[in-house]
Amino acid sequence: MTRPSTLTEDLPTGARATTAPAWEMSYRSLPQVLHSAVQGYGASAPELLAYNEPLGERLTVPAPLADDQAALAQFFSGNTPLPGHEPLAMAYAGHQFGGFVPRLGDGRAMLLGEAATPDGARFDVQLKGSGTTPYSRRGDGRAALGPVLREYVVAEAMAALGIPTTRALAAVTTGDPVLREGVLPGAILTRVASSHLRVGTFQFAAQCGDEVLEALVDYALQRHPLDTSVDGPPALRLLTAVVDRQADLVAQWMGVGFIHGVMNTDNCTISGETIDYGPCAFMDQYDPAQVFSSIDHMGRYAFSNQPPIAHWNMAVLAQALLPLLDADEERGLQMAQDAVNTFPERFEKAYLRVFCSKLGLPGVGSEDAQLIADFLDLLEAAGADFTTGFRSLANGLESPEPLQTSLGAEAVGWHARWLERLGATEKTALSTKLRAANPTIIPRNHRVEAMIAAAVDGDFSLFHALNAALATPFADPEPGTEAERLAQPPRSDEVVHATFCGT
Repeated sequence: MTRPSTLTEDLPTGARATTAPAWEMSYRSLPQVLHSAVQGYGASAPELLAYNEPLGERLTVPAPLADDQAALAQFFSGNTPLPGHEPLAMAYAGHQFGGFVPRLGDGRAMLLGEAATPDGARFDVQLKGSGTTPYSRRGDGRAALGPVLREYVVAEAMAALGIPTTRALAAVTTGDPVLREGVLPGAILTRVASSHLRVGTFQFAAQCGDEVLEALVDYALQRHPLDTSVDGPPALRLLTAVVDRQADLVAQWMGVGFIHGVMNTDNCTISGETIDYGPCAFMDQYDPAQVFSSIDHMGRYAFSNQPPIAHWNMAVLAQALLPLLDADEERGLQMAQDAVNTFPERFEKAYLRVFCSKLGLPGVGSEDAQLIADFLDLLEAAGADFTTGFRSLANGLESPEPLQTSLGAEAVGWHARWLERLGATEKTALSTKLRAANPTIIPRNHRVEAMIAAAVDGDFSLFHALNAALATPFADPEPGTEAERLAQPPRSDEVVHATFCGT
């Protein structure tokens, strides 16, 4: 079966919608225990901060609404839902830092509806920060401005990098204060996803009985058609697909130095999209043990731990699906183990594809894993920047001198092995290939923090400049431009050592 469209691919753009969006709410067809009706808290003075117009056109946001900033602000604050639509919040459970919480759910989010694109794909449109729900657990259900801007910037940057991700459709300020570490301006993010189904959704359904779990599996297979046919019951086919998607996703994270920060099972999607950009970060100096999240005290979600944690999350999904795998418990357990045990090999293949591309190699060879590992060792030993280190390879095709200068004398031997592996490919073509695989700009932590600090003081210029620069991450910025400045690694006094969830 053909893989469904994702939000990081170019989707066909149909005629601009001129009436109310033909959005649906198929999730409401599932057993009621999986969702609850909700409504926005009523933002007092919403103002539109950002609207992703190209994405809005693909999701058939109607022209009269899309051309009216005041109307957009009211709509994307939850104050004026679509006529006849009743937003809902989803229930789910989850392992948070290894500890199981049986009931979580959308504590500050509500699903507005599901938009269909011209090619028949379907995407959830959800508000984050829209107020309390039955799952708020004594929270206020609102969002501060900083986390909303962080997710908008990083999600759109990930999309531009070609990594599966939820997308940011809009951001509004609410005009209402939010109490966190102090009094902060409130905001709401409109998030778009292939679906908001998580491993934790299936953990919750498994507690509700086989009938609820089976309905959820059938729904997931309708929303996310499989790439290939797999022998076995629907639950096994779903599990196998999710294992593959998550292995590929985490390999792509590793390729850009991304650290999610909270890989809890409720933040692990069935679609294979990155979701929930809380205390996330991109590495500057390469360090496989790097941790940024202020709440990850034991380094559970460190950069190098992301593959085994994703593997662990797949085992949790398998456990939730066990009742539907086989009537014989032992056979079902063996089917689950066999599917989950494919993760390391699937990840390794995806990882090699990503990093062989970053080195400009022609395919994947038997010695390439060592060549990759040795280059990463050079980066670590030199305390070199991950992003600029890989980007500089395009300048080292003629001579080892650039690498020797930045990575030390041992880089000379590695350079000779690399050139030998590259073969006789024409240097200009190789340079183009390397530049297409290694970005010049990522959402640097110090730039994101500076952007948030300025925005809290009422200056959104850096937010817009950062979004503009990150839209073309593989382009060489013009010398002396703002884009070139934003691409630079931090000075020692600018380094960000911790990032925060914001909830």
